[in-house]
Amino acid sequence: MYHLGMDYSRESGLVFTRFVWPHGGRVVYISGSFTGWTQWPMTPVEGCPTVFQTICSLPPGYHEYKFVVDGEWRHDDRQPSISSNLGTVNTILLTRESDYRTTMLSPQGPSAGPGSSMDVDNDAFQHVVRLSDGTSPESLPMISESDLEISRHRIAVFLSTHMAYELLPESGKVIALDVDLPVKQAFHILHEQGISMAPLWDFSKCRFVGVLSALDFILIMKELGSHGSNLTEEELETHTISAWKEAKLYLNIQVNGPGRAVSRRLVQAGPDDSLKEVALKILQNGVATVPILHSLSVDASNSHLLHLASLSGILKCICRFFKHSSTSLPVLQLPIDAIPVGTWVPKIGEPNRRPLAMLRPSDSLSAALNLLIQAQVSSIPIVDDNDSLLDIYSRSEITSLAKDKIYTHINLEETTIHQALQYRDDPFSAFGYNTQRCHMCLRSDPLYKVLEKLSQPGVRRLVVVEAGSKRVEGIISLSDVFRFLLGI
Repeated sequence: MYHLGMDYSRESGLVFTRFVWPHGGRVVYISGSFTGWTQWPMTPVEGCPTVFQTICSLPPGYHEYKFVVDGEWRHDDRQPSISSNLGTVNTILLTRESDYRTTMLSPQGPSAGPGSSMDVDNDAFQHVVRLSDGTSPESLPMISESDLEISRHRIAVFLSTHMAYELLPESGKVIALDVDLPVKQAFHILHEQGISMAPLWDFSKCRFVGVLSALDFILIMKELGSHGSNLTEEELETHTISAWKEAKLYLNIQVNGPGRAVSRRLVQAGPDDSLKEVALKILQNGVATVPILHSLSVDASNSHLLHLASLSGILKCICRFFKHSSTSLPVLQLPIDAIPVGTWVPKIGEPNRRPLAMLRPSDSLSAALNLLIQAQVSSIPIVDDNDSLLDIYSRSEITSLAKDKIYTHINLEETTIHQALQYRDDPFSAFGYNTQRCHMCLRSDPLYKVLEKLSQPGVRRLVVVEAGSKRVEGIISLSDVFRFLLGI
């Protein structure tokens, strides 16, 4: 796969230039002033048979060209063009080596701009996908729609042809909870096992019926702390998971009305489902994991829990598969600030941007829990007065309050985030903030480096920081990456 742009040959004075026809066809040729208007064949791009390309050695200067698609003369009406005695032809202006580094061909016509590079592909390659943080195009590398399409196509083919059973480890354990287990005991188990969620098994129905997650514990903590609540600390001793789920549905009805509060069915997958199907189930349902269940019966009773699939595990499969052929995915080489992925701190005067949720150490734990629920995020960066990263508070942190029954005497309004962070099992938490727990990256990091970090166990998001000051600039989650890679 050739890289975007052109290569200048010092010896010959020629510019190696790539031309692309992404509009399909069976047989495609290019013909131009540089070929003497003879037809030169173009070849399909590997893995993307509707896109044709060829590399030509051209002298600097002005050139005209057309395509011949299945015997029909065609031009790309979205590329620079003129009318001539040959009809409408596309045009290209190649500069000399001294101008190469600062010259770019735009879809509207030849133009020069500082800090950019040139590519001579048609509109599908020239259409630049820009980050929505307001960064000027002159300062960013370019990603073309065709390179993006090729990368997404190859990833989609991989995910569609590999199955969920490939996620299963050689050995390990999966924890499930009985719906008749008291809530208090269940959260002690989650804390002791170091997990933030577990599937729920109903013996009366002989099937898995749902999931108990850290979000449930957050809602319980808020319910305990609210005035007029029917749930008391003593009731947690006997209050079962199934009773809580019923109470949770009732609370949703009280808040949202009967028409909008519906008991959600368990989102699950089978071992023969494709990795793409599993990833889409996670994204479309807004869950962190999907249980992989195997059942021999049609009604899915007596299912066996094989694994808890996550985007991290799927991403690890992608990284492993493309490890030695990363050039087949052109987008991997681009810095993350050149692609539309993640949530970024809005720039001054920038309208209609979703703000990045951040909190100060002095903010209350109640404020953090409210923000986790309302913003529908899994973590919040904790920053100082200069917005420099100190730590991060994640939804799963709530299970640490099960240790030594902290939840029985904590006041959510009076407890600060700084204090809450010290309830962790982290041996360094008692001595202050621990930025080692914060997985960070720079906006200049290439996408492949970000994917490698996110594929590590336990890493669900990266905080984008400014080099040196660690000032928070954005946050990139696993779901952000998969929505970009899958084009959803």
